Amino acid sequence: MGQGQQAIRIWQAGVDAVDGKRATKAALDEVQTPDRILAVGKAAAAMASAALDHFGPRPTLVVTKDDHGRGLPEHVQLIEASHPVPDVRSLEGGRALRATIEAMAPNSHVLLLVSGGASSLAEDLLPGNTLSDLEQLNGRLLAEGMDITAMNAERRKLSRIKGGGLLAHFTGEKATVLAISDVPGDDLNVIGSGIGTLPDTYEFDAVTQIVASNAHARSAAADLAHRESLQVLADEECLHDDFLSVASLIGQRLRDMPPGVMVFGGEPTVVLPDKPGRGGRNQALALALAREIAGTPNLTVVVGGTDGTDGPTNAAGAVVDGKTWGKGADTALQQADSGSFLDKAGALLVTGPTGTNVMDLVVAIKQ
Repeated sequence: MGQGQQAIRIWQAGVDAVDGKRATKAALDEVQTPDRILAVGKAAAAMASAALDHFGPRPTLVVTKDDHGRGLPEHVQLIEASHPVPDVRSLEGGRALRATIEAMAPNSHVLLLVSGGASSLAEDLLPGNTLSDLEQLNGRLLAEGMDITAMNAERRKLSRIKGGGLLAHFTGEKATVLAISDVPGDDLNVIGSGIGTLPDTYEFDAVTQIVASNAHARSAAADLAHRESLQVLADEECLHDDFLSVASLIGQRLRDMPPGVMVFGGEPTVVLPDKPGRGGRNQALALALAREIAGTPNLTVVVGGTDGTDGPTNAAGAVVDGKTWGKGADTALQQADSGSFLDKAGALLVTGPTGTNVMDLVVAIKQ
């Protein structure tokens, strides 16, 4: 097995460990049978599938990203919408979630399954706001390179289902919220802009639980490295900064690392030019790291979004080494066109939808 293949296998082990279906299934033994299942986010279909396998057919609504809802039973109401910028279907999904919650009986139990991406995929706007306002807000937040906590705070200002707003419409007996975290600190108030957060005041019984996170993914990747007799030199969540700053921070460590494996997690940010090219934050970080490690022998770095989708592309990220950086790379980096360069270099990491979303994962191997 080549070093690149081994690095990808270790990265994939981290992603597999936080699979939405697996992570949700592990938490369901402690959950009483719900009257309705609501699932929203990139991992919504996988999480709902676990619940339906466990409880049997239940009235279920799934709001997820385009092409992420495959394989669900026919009785499931499925709404697929746009990500990372919302569209009219996002409003349909948000209204459907609120209407379902409002219609539940006083003695009912709702199981709410939440994962990252819900900020864009489902919205019910406060009066006076339009889809155009929402699109412009999301476009601006993405272009300015805000971190996810700051972005979601801005999104909540337009919403009546975020920040505890959705469950504020619940008049039933019990709400169980299971969430896959794609934010630093695994804060339910930030995941999906707080679509699964409990309201400030409520009269129903409530249980909330984080069922998968970036820490779980990093741990699983490190465990596989250990089993393959590789020394794990780092297991850290340290990618929360501008991607160039992140590349500079860990680039020196990668160049100087002895034989072994380093595992990093988090979510870097990117400030986009007026007319960005092709790529996402992981492809941008991968190319920036390729510059940092240029000429370094026997080193491979995998950079990928755990959801399998890096920005508005079909790649999860990229696999780079000391030979990746070359002619045209600097221009691609400056023009936010990393994806085009990496594609020509044969370096893209393409996985398809993974059924989870716990931020990003970097695995570096040096032999």
